[in-house]
Amino acid sequence: MKIFVTGASGYVGFAVACALRRAGHEVYGMVRRKEAETLLRRAEIHPVTATMQNPAAAQATVEQCAVLIHAAADYQTDTMKTDRQMVAVLLATARRSLQHKTVIYTSGVWVHGDTGGELVDETTVLHPAQLVKDRPEIERLVLESPGIRGLVVRPGCVYGGRGGLTGAWFSGAESGEVNIVGNGDNRWAMVHVEDLADAYLQLAESGLKGEVFDITDRSRATVNEMAAAAVIAAGGKAKFKHLPLAEAQQGMGDFAACLALDQHVDARKAVRLLGWQPKHGGFVDGAETYYQAWKAWK
Repeated sequence: MKIFVTGASGYVGFAVACALRRAGHEVYGMVRRKEAETLLRRAEIHPVTATMQNPAAAQATVEQCAVLIHAAADYQTDTMKTDRQMVAVLLATARRSLQHKTVIYTSGVWVHGDTGGELVDETTVLHPAQLVKDRPEIERLVLESPGIRGLVVRPGCVYGGRGGLTGAWFSGAESGEVNIVGNGDNRWAMVHVEDLADAYLQLAESGLKGEVFDITDRSRATVNEMAAAAVIAAGGKAKFKHLPLAEAQQGMGDFAACLALDQHVDARKAVRLLGWQPKHGGFVDGAETYYQAWKAWK
């Protein structure tokens, strides 16, 4: 199939595009900068230069693709506004097409809010963190849009490769101080970037529509435990600085509250309907490997 991926040079988008290409699909990746085109070409991905603020340059490519995957996030501007704008373009193009297109939207487990010790899944009432409060509405637009196969992916906190949020621990470990929002006893719902990419591949090939999938592994380490593993992997010399949420919010805004979330998210729906299985055992067990990968990507 011809598949279009936004954010194709980004952390998640590049992994997704590569997984699709390895499976034999013809992949077109949207990138913001010309410099990213070489990265995509090396991976046999066709680069399309456009932005979420001005996606018109990608229109012709979007029209010819059977599957449209929105994996980009622009945290330099109004994130939800640009997110909604890009989704609207993809949906409008899909509805106009004579071809029955699949549109896959990337949301995230932060729409569940703080779950504490309670296990939640796709059927649980959402209590989104303030930073992502608009995402449930965007999810609904994708799922209920007529004439398309709309699907939603909610990844956990992604690790591996370039590092994602865990890269901050490695960076702090090298500089001598690791910042943690709150007391660090909270648990993040995690997923390895390659396991996540496999889920997108399985979704793109599934023919399903109107479904939401939480994608997380089974690890249950606390933030303190994961950060400690990162420090050991980087040489073991950094100290921890626990920031009260109110203090962290002064510098990070609503993002800080997301880092303080305590979550337990069930991904058995993906196992049941897609046959998806996480192959990586969790961040703590592979922290040294993930540190070396993060360092190589710097």
